[in-house]
Amino acid sequence: MTHYTYHPKGVCAMQIDYDLDEENKIHNLAFLGGCNGNLKAIGRLLEGRDAKEAADILRGNICGYKNTSCADQLARSIDEVLA
Repeated sequence: MTHYTYHPKGVCAMQIDYDLDEENKIHNLAFLGGCNGNLKAIGRLLEGRDAKEAADILRGNICGYKNTSCADQLARSIDEVLA
């Protein structure tokens, strides 16, 4: 399992941490900052899910007036890791 730390831009969360196993399944997803309950829920929903599939679902999600969101930033992080 490989651990990743990402520092999102333009959102309330300051850091995203997660692990990818050898099959690119997401584990131990955690956000530092942001909307605590919602981001914990995202972590639970994505536990064991294929990273590319998760990124495809979350990519482009926006938060309020921003052109991104914590979920979109996670997708961007995954895109970078899988590229």
